[in-house]
Amino acid sequence: MFDELWPGGPKFHQTEFGFKLGTDSVLLSSFTNPGRAKRILDLGCGAGVLTVLTAYKAPKAQVQGIEIQPESAEVCRQNMAANGFDPERILIGDLREHRRLFDAGSFDLVVSNPPYFASASGFSAPDEKRATARDERTCTMDDLCKAASYLVKWGGSFTVVHRPERLSELLCTLTKYGLEPKRLRMVSHKAATAPNLILVEARRGGKPGLAIEPPLILANDDGSDTIEIQKIYHRGDYI
Repeated sequence: MFDELWPGGPKFHQTEFGFKLGTDSVLLSSFTNPGRAKRILDLGCGAGVLTVLTAYKAPKAQVQGIEIQPESAEVCRQNMAANGFDPERILIGDLREHRRLFDAGSFDLVVSNPPYFASASGFSAPDEKRATARDERTCTMDDLCKAASYLVKWGGSFTVVHRPERLSELLCTLTKYGLEPKRLRMVSHKAATAPNLILVEARRGGKPGLAIEPPLILANDDGSDTIEIQKIYHRGDYI
């Protein structure tokens, strides 16, 4: 059973493995500009929401994914196939072994919706599969940025979604590995609420200079979707 993100749009098979279809990957896909990227990699692709949406947005690119959990990787392959993309581009592997798996600078664009919480932070999950997707037991922020830096070509981009309380750590880690933060956008549920997500684009070997974009607001004061969310999800007048 596959659920469509919007009528006639990408569809996804949701199972007990990993998380249900949420907003994080959808918003990161909307934030990401693939441009003329020919090769794109989703680091820690999970069940493939971001992978499929990226492939949908850049249909001429070769979009690949790497996922450490075999069950999630299989769901990702199913989702890729259901949307007309090559499921064989999904690799079961550990992104910490990136030097063994890929050549340096293999990709024009790398994207990731990684685990948000540090290990032993108290935000884990009792189920092992969910815990692996939720906390950094198999992929720390340092692991992620180190892999992205190796994999993306000089001048290429890395886009990532994360938690605002880890913004300073994220920007410092990106810079540590030669990924210069270039764009930042905060995401809030409503205009008057604090951000609950951050979207960041970094460029390999980029010059210093960070553009802070207007915040992305999910809902109006009455709880209805904002115009931008309607556009992203093809709702209301934007079907």
